[in-house]
Amino acid sequence: MQYYTDTTKSIDLKEVNQLIETAFADHGRGFVQMPPKMYITLPEGDFRTMPAYLPSLSLAGVKIVNVHPGNPARGLPTVMALTIILDIATGAPVAILNATKLTDMRTGAAGAVAAKYLSPKKEIILGLIGTGRQAEAQYRAISQELDVSGIKCWSRNSLHAEKFALAVTEHDARSVPLEKACDCDILVTTTPSRLPVVRSEWVKEGTHINAIGADAPGKQELDPLLLKRGQVFVDDLPQAVHSGEINVPISRGIFTPGEIAGTLGEVVIGMKKRKKADQITIFDSTGLAIQDLAIAAIAMRNGQTIDLPFP
Repeated sequence: MQYYTDTTKSIDLKEVNQLIETAFADHGRGFVQMPPKMYITLPEGDFRTMPAYLPSLSLAGVKIVNVHPGNPARGLPTVMALTIILDIATGAPVAILNATKLTDMRTGAAGAVAAKYLSPKKEIILGLIGTGRQAEAQYRAISQELDVSGIKCWSRNSLHAEKFALAVTEHDARSVPLEKACDCDILVTTTPSRLPVVRSEWVKEGTHINAIGADAPGKQELDPLLLKRGQVFVDDLPQAVHSGEINVPISRGIFTPGEIAGTLGEVVIGMKKRKKADQITIFDSTGLAIQDLAIAAIAMRNGQTIDLPFP
């Protein structure tokens, strides 16, 4: 068995987007095995286990990932992850990967795939609600697929937003008030909020939204009226109902699973699509284990290894 280090070194973001897109296509065709995440709640956060089998890449494995919102104050990432790859013939562990940065990248790639297929425009103003690591991953991945002509960003801590804007040297980026950040072509939300942050009246027709932050029961970032106004696409139906952006509105009877327009995989393979250019579309991203297997395939070609004898 091998432990992979430096797994993000020399990774091509365009290749990550392409392989994540292929994984979603496999999901849309029903070619994968992937039960919903299992959550374990801890006093200050949680951790999840995410198993999957992706036949097109001959990969099977499981990721263990935590979410602890208070970690930055401790000098630790909010999200940390470990992926274990199994031999599909014997079930023996063959690799362990530090998947912390890989998780950021594969989530960003999912947002990029959604933007590629659901944005009615190829040249966009990007709005970012939240300016942490995932906001950076989203804008970098999206910029591989669309022409980003400007970025408007907002954070609860205005100093964080200003620092983020200054760090973005490839595009015109500005820290703006919350309502102004929502006036964009593609809006990305990456906060851990349990109350809606984005109000429906701030979002214009034709906007595409990547709702990333709500990834556990009780979390939500969007005004439920936005769900009613637009087409909602999810990454995986059972998982999104349980823990995605739609989980709170569904639990309160505001939104129903029957109102979901489809999955991103169905969009990628052409089964579902945006109905019209002036409609709001929403991608409810919870993060799929098949994304972790897809990016592991790239990382295992790039990373340096340390031998760990097993059994």
